Formats: sequence, C-alpha cells, structure tokens
Amino acid sequence: MGQTCREGDHTVTGKIKVMLVDDSAVVRQVLAAVLSKDAEIEVIGSAPDPIFAMDKMNQSWPDVVVLDVEMPRMDGITFLKKLMSVRPTPVVICSTLTEKGAATSMQAMAAGAVGIVTKPKSGLKGFLEQDEGDIVQAVKSAAQIDMRRIKAMSMASLSTPPKLTINQAMPATDKAAAMVVTTNKLVAIGTSTGGTQALEVVLRSLGRTTPGIVIVQHMPEKFTAAFAERLNKICEIEVLEAKNGDRVIDGRALVAPGGKHMQLKRSGAQYHVEITDGPPVNRHKPSVDVLFRSVARSAGANALGIIMTGMGDDGALGMLDMHNAGAETIAQDEKSCVVYGMPKEAVKHGAVDTIVPLTEIAALIGQYARRNR
Repeated sequence: MGQTCREGDHTVTGKIKVMLVDDSAVVRQVLAAVLSKDAEIEVIGSAPDPIFAMDKMNQSWPDVVVLDVEMPRMDGITFLKKLMSVRPTPVVICSTLTEKGAATSMQAMAAGAVGIVTKPKSGLKGFLEQDEGDIVQAVKSAAQIDMRRIKAMSMASLSTPPKLTINQAMPATDKAAAMVVTTNKLVAIGTSTGGTQALEVVLRSLGRTTPGIVIVQHMPEKFTAAFAERLNKICEIEVLEAKNGDRVIDGRALVAPGGKHMQLKRSGAQYHVEITDGPPVNRHKPSVDVLFRSVARSAGANALGIIMTGMGDDGALGMLDMHNAGAETIAQDEKSCVVYGMPKEAVKHGAVDTIVPLTEIAALIGQYARRNR
C-alpha cells in the first residue's frame, strides 16, 4: 500500500494513490483528468472491471479505490465485499444519479464503502466546471479513513438489538399513537464521512418514544432518499427523507435531502422543517451549520445537539450557537470516529458539553428524553 499516514497528514510522505474501476472509458478518462489536477493525488491505474482491477492492484496497491457498481464480469458490490474480506481499503462509489443507482449505492455503503460521488452528467468540460471539487474531496476524505473503524462500526450495528435504551426505561407505546404526540424537545444530528454507518448504530438503538430527530448527513442529491428508506426498514423509529413542511414529532427522524438545506421552524409548540435551495455553506448542501443555527433560533434550550464523524468543520459554529442558546451538546470521541474533523472543530470552539464514544450516544439521547418529559 502507498506510504501514507492515516491520521490526516498522509501527504507528508507521499501522494494519495487512486485506482479507478469503471466500465466506461469516458468516465475513467474524466475522473483521471480531474483527480490528476490535484497535486496531492496520483491515479496509479484504471480498469474496466474488477478482475482487471485486482490484477493491477496486486502489483501496486492503492490508498483509495473509486468504484462503479454496475459492471460486466463482476459487479461492484461483489468486488467490494471481496475487497473488504481480503484487504480492507477505502472505496468511493461512483454512481449514476438514478433511483436504482442510489439504492445500489446504499448496499455498497452497508458493505463498507466510505463515500459516494455521482458520475459526470454533461461531459468532460461540464464536469470539470461543476463537480470536480466533489470527487477530489471524496478521495481526500477516504484517504484519511482507518478501515478498522469502519469494521468496528459495522460490528456494532450488527450487534445492536432492535430496541434499546429508551424503551427499556419507558413504557412502549403504539407506533400510531407515538406519531401524533407533539413534543417541544428535539434532537439535531450532524455528520459526514463515516456518518452513514454511525447513524445506523445510533438510530437502530432508539425506540418509538424518542424525541423527534433532524439530521444532516453530507450526501449527494437523490441518495438521501435511498439512505432514509434503508434506515426506515431496519430501525424501530420512522426515518424519512425530509419534505418541506414535515413535522418533527416523537418517533420520527427526518434526513435533510441531498442538494438542499434544511432548517427548523417553530409554530407554537410544534416544530416543522423548511427545505430550501441556496449556495453551499462550508462547501456543503445540506450543511450542518445551517441546520444547527436554525435549531438554536427555534428550539434553544429545548434541543440536544450531536456532532459525529466527518471531515472538515461544518457544524462547529452552528453547535456553538446551540450551546450558547442553552442546548445540551454532544460530540463523538476521536477513537470511535472514522474521521475526527467535525467533532474536533466543535470541541475546539468550546461548543461541546460531553464527548463520548459512538456506542454511548443512543444512551445519552435516552437520558435526555427521560429528563425532559
């Protein structure tokens, strides 16, 4: 494997070595052109399918693989699973912007992929002008990941019972009854790289009496719907991709749609979300800062803010606003983070009350719920 450092300063000893695997020669050409422009990245090879790719990788192992999911001879999901069992390596999925592509990409994330980018939509020139920052950022984020932490999160998710913390301490209620209860307490969560797996660990541990949850997970347009649908199938709480005007109620988690910002609004004792367009904030849309700042304004001390694994600093200032407004705030600790960027910045700004491992976050949500009922 390339000589890199996994704690965020891999560029000290060498470039990030990337292998491109896609059956489209045009896509391989475009991605190679985009990535090669960055001085910290070296494309060491490309292949039209996983079998050719493995032959090349055995000669020179990459730090990051950019992988298509629909290919001849061997599909991307099968290759990904083989890769994770033989030699776990950060994989960024390069997917079509379709419903089928989004659903398949969620399978890939569950199998250990660490990021998603969309395929070029409008040729080389358009891609270079519009989307080159996304793929470069995805590769750099992936290069920082310790794959042992991805495996640990997968194990934690598999071992999580369907009901935990909150339902053990409170009488379970009928799901339909829980959905009509309005609460003036809520939970706001922000995460990025490694967040799909981390959110699964947390949300699978929550029961129907959990306060309403609003979530920003950095993810491209279209993919958040498939992500929410997958979580909804495996969690006891209801998980939905948010739509404009959706209410924030007990037993429901709303995931901000990719390509849009989500803000919390309050009308009397009821909360709802507002979905808006607009420029990216901290290079992201949706942005954790946008959500957290709106929570500080609309909920103040009635909110619990949680910031989890992710590269960059999105959410740090928004969490500070929440903290200053009287909200309780939690950060995932460094040891359990896939990338300790966003939580680290929030801690650095003095925005965090409590720092805990990923596996303790659900329990703290349960304690918060019990204190405020």
